[in-house]
Amino acid sequence: MASEPLSSRISSRTARVAVIGLGYVGLPLAVAFARAGFPVTGVDVDEGKVAALNAGRSYIGDISDEDLRPHVASGRLRATTDYDVLREADAIFICVPTPYDAQRAPDLSYIRAAAEGIRPRLRPGQLVVLQSTTYPGTTEEVVQPILEASGLRAAVDFYLAFSPERIDPGNKQWSAYNTPKVVGGVDPESTLLACELLGQMGAPVHPVSSPRAAEMTKLLENIFRSVNIALVNELALLAERMGIDFWEVIEAAKTKPFGFMPFYPGAGVGGHCIPVDPYYLSWKAREYDFYTKFIELAAEVNQAMPYHAVDLVVEALSQDGHPLKGARVLVLGVAFKPDVDDPRNSPAERVIELLLARGAEVRYHDPYIPRFTVGGDVFYRPNCTLESVPLTDENLAAADCVVIVTGHRSVNYARVVRTARRVVDCCNAIRGAPPDRRLIRLGAPIPR
Repeated sequence: MASEPLSSRISSRTARVAVIGLGYVGLPLAVAFARAGFPVTGVDVDEGKVAALNAGRSYIGDISDEDLRPHVASGRLRATTDYDVLREADAIFICVPTPYDAQRAPDLSYIRAAAEGIRPRLRPGQLVVLQSTTYPGTTEEVVQPILEASGLRAAVDFYLAFSPERIDPGNKQWSAYNTPKVVGGVDPESTLLACELLGQMGAPVHPVSSPRAAEMTKLLENIFRSVNIALVNELALLAERMGIDFWEVIEAAKTKPFGFMPFYPGAGVGGHCIPVDPYYLSWKAREYDFYTKFIELAAEVNQAMPYHAVDLVVEALSQDGHPLKGARVLVLGVAFKPDVDDPRNSPAERVIELLLARGAEVRYHDPYIPRFTVGGDVFYRPNCTLESVPLTDENLAAADCVVIVTGHRSVNYARVVRTARRVVDCCNAIRGAPPDRRLIRLGAPIPR
């Protein structure tokens, strides 16, 4: 299979790019390609997203309307629900969700559906790149057989590669434009073409020997974070018992100019990657009679943190002689990290479910998340959709306890402490505050 025609279209930026899945990964990728000068078509099953994009409206915080509109107006970027547009694409990127199920086994249904959508429209010379985070082997064991059911063969009739997404919602420094890319193809030509195409966005591209190596790279990056967050979470619990302010300890350790990287404790871990990716590798490892005990232990520590957050709420209420049942609890911050509009796998979900299950009356405030759905699981059976309440003095004073799960910078936390009866700070949002019996901080001595 000769690569010159596609390589030439890539270098001239006339190659037609299609992106399946226009969420937190797919939309920034589509805009980045359009910005680089490529004609781009986004494909998504959500008609609302498609309509918004074609009207020049973004629904993701990292992409502003101003980023989007020029490319839509010029016709360089468009969106559709019709998979038939893939017939005309030169390169197809799969950027669909990869969640896990209730037993924390990988759910590849979105990847399979995308590959099935490509299969009848696949033509010789096309490049298909999977970007969805998954376990090593997915590209060759799941995607490739589905595509080859078309009668075309990878590395003979079409090109196939994996390049992990590295989107960090809310990060203003690193984006799809400048974050280095990793690429592993099923053959050297697939790797080369995917590297050439992704390199057109301007960021460095690092080729690896295979899709499996690229898939494992993404898991290593996120498991590294999971394990280190678990370490500081466990040490924060110990520090509480020892009467040590662990946040002070972290700041002191940060002064070492080598051999240390700061991680921070909290009410849990959230987002798409850190709570999910370790389980993808643990699940796959069992096929090889291998058990990732270290990785699973880290996940166990992190999953226990919402329970500890609720225990701190119980402690705060008990100082007023108030039981958790019937208590009015106001949760501040339900996004998975500060200053983003992304609630996926937020630790606030479990915190709220545990509070509701124990009889608390829960409300929340988050300037980025107007509605937040919890429940429908073993932790809280009813499905429950809450709406963000204004952060007024009245709402703060009415709460028996305010618990800060995610510390958005737009919130005046000095006012929160000044107005609320009791505050539990799970993320050190109230930095440098003087000792106050009404304030309990995760990872710090409990005032008596």
